[in-house]
Amino acid sequence: MRVISVAFGCVSAFFVFCTARLLVVTRFLQGVRSTGHGAYIGAAAFPVIAIAFGCAAAALWRRAGRRR
Repeated sequence: MRVISVAFGCVSAFFVFCTARLLVVTRFLQGVRSTGHGAYIGAAAFPVIAIAFGCAAAALWRRAGRRR
């Protein structure tokens, strides 16, 4: 369970990085091209995915600790 928890934590960290990179590259969504509507979807979806995987990682980590 700890291995899966660490993997989920890494996925969460990746999406935190993607969110930060998206915001920096688009200058906090001020520099989005007229055809760049995917940036708005990413700005909404990436943090949600990061939080979901982070919560799952924390829950799995706690669950693995109780089994011993």
